[in-house]
Amino acid sequence: MTGNTPIAAINTLSVLIPCYNSDATPLVRQLLPMLQCETISWEVIVADDGSPNTVYSEQNAQIGDMPNCQFIRKERNEGSAATRNFLATQSRYDWLLYLDCDIEIPDHDFIKRYIQSIPANVINGGIRIKEDSTHSGNLRYAYERHEEGKHTAERRQMMKHKEFRSTNFIIRRKDIMRCPFDERFKASGYEDVLFGKHLKQADISISHIPNPVMMADFENNADYVVKTERNLRTLKRFSQELRGYSHLLTFVEGIHIPAILNLMRLWHQWFGRWERKNLTGSHPSLLLFKLYRLGFFLCLEREEV
Repeated sequence: MTGNTPIAAINTLSVLIPCYNSDATPLVRQLLPMLQCETISWEVIVADDGSPNTVYSEQNAQIGDMPNCQFIRKERNEGSAATRNFLATQSRYDWLLYLDCDIEIPDHDFIKRYIQSIPANVINGGIRIKEDSTHSGNLRYAYERHEEGKHTAERRQMMKHKEFRSTNFIIRRKDIMRCPFDERFKASGYEDVLFGKHLKQADISISHIPNPVMMADFENNADYVVKTERNLRTLKRFSQELRGYSHLLTFVEGIHIPAILNLMRLWHQWFGRWERKNLTGSHPSLLLFKLYRLGFFLCLEREEV
């Protein structure tokens, strides 16, 4: 089935929410009135990916008592890619709406806009960052706010498959069964980038529309730096497959003078600890964050990733 084949309108919908050490009940409660307003068949399935903190799984268990909702707790942590594939196998309907569990829905027409959108095999709604002055010293918040303007629907539409992100998207069930997420990705980070590439290779069409969810929850600076380092290790491990789909890889591969690369590695070896101290502190610098990411990635070449 190619992107040129006529695609039916969305008249059935399975809302699929992977979850790990998070409370998904606020999101489900936001979604239910929107779904109940539509004249479509629908369901909501939340899958907990073996969270070690049982408090969250106990909170999420009440989702099973809500109308047309199901909560599944996996006994073993398998990663976000495997959990998204698992959710597809549990779904009943032709169209699947995937949402991260730690987001908010900004308005009541969120579901309606998806249903009324121009059909494509995959529809990507995007992300907005909730403005909040209390996050002024938060590195993740500052970075996401800085990058937000680069990911409008218009800009994403210009590079459809390269701009795919898994936080908020709709896909036909048969397409994800044919082109699943790569389960070698055990932690979140770049599995959606490779999925976008695989969609392109399978000739599965993507449409980017302005229907964002709201990112309002941000990890602390120390946790975000650790997460960034983990993601960079993933990028290094899958660099051959992600070539052309990562801005950092493209930038590094565009530097053809070995002396410059060696100088960047040397900078990280000398100043990386100082940069990291700034990034995990209360006044992180976005410039240092970019330098730290670049230096950390370049130094991975000398490690076993």
